[in-house]
Amino acid sequence: MGLDESLPAHVGIIMDGNGRWARKRGLLRIEGHRAAERSIHEAVEGCGERSVGYLTLYAFSTENWKRPSAEVSFIMKLLSRFLERNVDDLDQNGVRIRATGRLDDLPEGPRRDLERAMKRTAANDGLHLILALSYGGRSEILDAVRRIASEVSRDELSPSELTMGTISSRLYLPDVPDPDLIIRTSGEMRLSNFLLWQSAYSELYFTDVLWPDFRKEHLFEALDDYAGRSRRFGSLSRDSDN
Repeated sequence: MGLDESLPAHVGIIMDGNGRWARKRGLLRIEGHRAAERSIHEAVEGCGERSVGYLTLYAFSTENWKRPSAEVSFIMKLLSRFLERNVDDLDQNGVRIRATGRLDDLPEGPRRDLERAMKRTAANDGLHLILALSYGGRSEILDAVRRIASEVSRDELSPSELTMGTISSRLYLPDVPDPDLIIRTSGEMRLSNFLLWQSAYSELYFTDVLWPDFRKEHLFEALDDYAGRSRRFGSLSRDSDN
């Protein structure tokens, strides 16, 4: 991976706008989900070209289970098809497929396909492509707190020893660095329960582009915007004169 500090090591993308993209064209919502696969390719390729180490895609939230069952079923089938069609190329390009979320909630077939893809690419040392599936930031924090409470109840951990790191180390993927940049498409300006703990100091970038229309040039615009910012992390930046 590159060492250019002006670029984010970890980019998260809230992939929004599939339904609106379909409606604008008089198509069913599922066609928007289908068209979104190209955008994933573009984002993966773009991150590889700019030496981004981690890319987390908000693919399916805990709230998305409330959508019509036919749509949910279609999305789960798309997940399996995406993995089946692309695992060879991703593997050959050194991409490591990972996932975050309550993965046990996934249907057996897609979960099995996901586990197979993760196992196949586990040794790759290129871009970490992280799929957030049945994911919610509040659920992740809740699960971490439950784990800590269980450890305390077994006298494996003392409340006086609790730190911010205690929670961070019990999140779904504790080895993954916090996202430096979070991109949201479709013009909406909110996090929608995405990486709530990890995004405390993330830079946010919003674009009106609907996710199925998102291309590498849009990613590069976000990365260039990020490179021009001065990150302060709650204090004065290193290059500040104030």
